[in-house]
Amino acid sequence: MNILLIGGEGSLINSMIVKLKKEGHRIYLLTGVQNKKVTYEKVFEKYNFTYDSENLNDIFESVNPDVTIFMGAYDTNFQWKQQEREAVRYSSSLMNILVAYSMTKRGKFIYLSSEEVYSGSYPAEIREDEPVSAVGFRGMTLAQGEKICENYQENWKLDIIILRLDHLYHIPRTSADVDNICARMCISAMEKGYIIADNQNICSLLYESDAVEFIYRVVKCKTHQHVLYHLTSDRRFREVTLARLVAEYMGGNVSVVENEEQGGRRILSGRRFEEEFGITAFRETEVVLKKMVQYMKKNEAVFLDKEEPRLSLWKRVLQKWGWFFRAIVPFLENLLCFVPFFMLNNRVVGSQYFSQLDFYLLYVLLFAIVYGQQQATFSALLATAGYLFRQTYTRSGFEVMLDYNTYVWIAQLFILGLVVGYMHDQIRRIRKESEELEAHLSRQLSDIRDINGSNVRVKDVLERQVIDQKDSIGKIYNITSRLDQYMPDEVLFYAVEMLTELLGSRDVAIYSIANKDYARMFSAGSVKAREMGNSIRYREMGEVYQEISAQRVYINRRMDEHYPLMANAIFEEDQMKMIIMIWGISWERMTLGQANLLKVISYLIQNAVLRANRYMMALEEKRYLEDTRILEPEAFTSLAGAYQKARKRNLTECSFLKIETDPSHYLEAGKVLKGNLRQSDYMGNLKDGGLYVLLANTNREEAGIVVERFEEKGYKSQIVERVEL
Repeated sequence: MNILLIGGEGSLINSMIVKLKKEGHRIYLLTGVQNKKVTYEKVFEKYNFTYDSENLNDIFESVNPDVTIFMGAYDTNFQWKQQEREAVRYSSSLMNILVAYSMTKRGKFIYLSSEEVYSGSYPAEIREDEPVSAVGFRGMTLAQGEKICENYQENWKLDIIILRLDHLYHIPRTSADVDNICARMCISAMEKGYIIADNQNICSLLYESDAVEFIYRVVKCKTHQHVLYHLTSDRRFREVTLARLVAEYMGGNVSVVENEEQGGRRILSGRRFEEEFGITAFRETEVVLKKMVQYMKKNEAVFLDKEEPRLSLWKRVLQKWGWFFRAIVPFLENLLCFVPFFMLNNRVVGSQYFSQLDFYLLYVLLFAIVYGQQQATFSALLATAGYLFRQTYTRSGFEVMLDYNTYVWIAQLFILGLVVGYMHDQIRRIRKESEELEAHLSRQLSDIRDINGSNVRVKDVLERQVIDQKDSIGKIYNITSRLDQYMPDEVLFYAVEMLTELLGSRDVAIYSIANKDYARMFSAGSVKAREMGNSIRYREMGEVYQEISAQRVYINRRMDEHYPLMANAIFEEDQMKMIIMIWGISWERMTLGQANLLKVISYLIQNAVLRANRYMMALEEKRYLEDTRILEPEAFTSLAGAYQKARKRNLTECSFLKIETDPSHYLEAGKVLKGNLRQSDYMGNLKDGGLYVLLANTNREEAGIVVERFEEKGYKSQIVERVEL
């Protein structure tokens, strides 16, 4: 499946990536940040776009996800330090994501919430139909997110699932990961030497790996009965009990201070999820808590060294009042420039050459051009004040105020300053809009390039997968089609070689069904693959037989050393004909995807193998001497050649015995010795006229035992290392 994960970097999302990759799914990631270095587990494709990006629709169309998982309450892109602002950003981000998802209308959408939507104390376990009672911006925002998802599910008929995780916890790796009650207790114990715990507070802790398994059950389910589920564990703890466990594991003089003022019991009921999906938490809280304490104590410096360098007085003032200084600079510059213009204006009064030059007008014009209307108005006020002050040198203030030339001069000063300032502001606004439009188009172009680059990479990967990737249909068919080139006697030997190439392990064995109880080894690729022996009672192999008889691939999830890691059977008309067994593959590859790959390979080689068997059966009468089990020279030569080639390539073991008897007694010898041969052994003539026995999957030591049995029947024989064909 194509799965789109949405959320910031963190422990939970990385665990989800590892789990989904192990199960053979293709993972896409929307990080929610842009131009920021983030660290995730490796995914198929990563999109560094914010949740308010205009390209969300393009991303959903490009990915076309079967399942979308929004980390929600566990999205580290929301730090909740400024809760009012984060609440608005969270709700708008969720809306943008849901709008983009609703446009594709494909697959299911999973929203992760938490127990924080409830507050206070509940005497009984909280069921899904209990109304939320959140207190605080974060809890109310998460509850609002659930409501938004429910509305989209009802009104748009979308497949949306809400999962509430009950007190999720994990082992933190850095101080930034300390986000659960257990980790905070460890920090308090290391930092202060004591832990404050509420004796009345009771909660249920859900370990991260359990949560991942629960979420994956929802991911792979085809249908579900409800929209909302609680994910919790069946272990209940008082807060003070947890504190005592931490203090015990921490060692030293760590004390527990009990506080009974804020008691509360909030435990989510997981009955609905357990009844529908049939899975419960299996991690022991005490074991995980001990590992957490040991790790945090060992790396104490990582968790406690959080002091930031103290800023100097000047930097603190600049940080707080920097906006004021930036705003006042143009006014100070205006005042400083006014002084020389005032002095110049006073100097040129009465001058023969410069008396008609208006320096105040130049002053206002300068600031109108450079700064615009605001500073033009301020400079015009200063120029007016300077002009009136200069006029009082020769006239009284009353006379100046009555002179209409004063008002004409002031009017032209303000008109010129405001008009030029207005033009400056308009040009600046147009230029700014152009720059913003250019920046917007540049971002869009960059986003289009990123998305296109992502699509090209996906296309290239899919092309390589179709053409030559090891688990592609093209590569599988190309390899399996080689079986058609071999003689019928050789098909099964090279089927092992083909499985080795496709599955990446030499530890492959093929057993042929002899009867209702036994299967005989036909070919194996290594010593490890032969460790179960040449003959097995396949019906007594417990869960292996149960799975392969139901035409399912067996996966040894319990790592039972008595069984292969994977096994599959080949059928003909509902009758089991062969069993394929595989060892030597890593735990990470023992997935549903690898099982499906083995099933596809088995179907592809089935035709070649069964066709070879049918060919051998059709020619059986021509291959054997009349009324005997002795092969004709041509048939036995072909069979012996196939076994010798396979032995040379370490695909099987075999031994040849030459019967020392007169040719006239061959028929009698064949009848007598037939009872000492297995179904997988062959007797026949070669071109030299001698009578030979081919012992399949038999080494020299084991062949010696057969020689002794033949002597007991009155026939001498000798082991032949190699027969001449």
